Amino acid sequence: MLYFLVKMAHIIGAAVLLGTGAGIAFFMLVAHLRGDPREIAGVARTVVLADFLFTASAVILQPITGTWLAWSSGYSLGDGWVAASIALYLVIGAFWLPVVWMQMQMRDLAVAAVASKSELPARYHHLFWWWFAFGFPAFAAILIIFWLMIARPAIPFWD
Repeated sequence: MLYFLVKMAHIIGAAVLLGTGAGIAFFMLVAHLRGDPREIAGVARTVVLADFLFTASAVILQPITGTWLAWSSGYSLGDGWVAASIALYLVIGAFWLPVVWMQMQMRDLAVAAVASKSELPARYHHLFWWWFAFGFPAFAAILIIFWLMIARPAIPFWD
């Protein structure tokens, strides 16, 4: 029963990471394309909150439940597909942390533009394109982790 509950928590955490990430990307992109600083400020406030509430919680939960599941199933953290998943998880984190910072900066710049009744500054647009670019490798890595968790392939030179 404990194994089932931990596995369920791990699967829900993975779904939260994928779903929240995709949702955040969609809403930020749509707000950006509309170009209204007021809308961008509102969406960015919500996105930052969602990242702290949902994504950060799942980020903490995943390695705990994943490590427990691997060990209780007889896998080593050095087994190929497990080690590859861990490496990709670290890659995702390396992209996610700056993305959260960029979202906070874009939010603050949009709020300032609303307050001063001005256009979004060049810095906002610069941050947006970096934010947008960082999403691709992180999203690809999470999809690969999903595949690794389902397929559990033998990975030459790691197994």
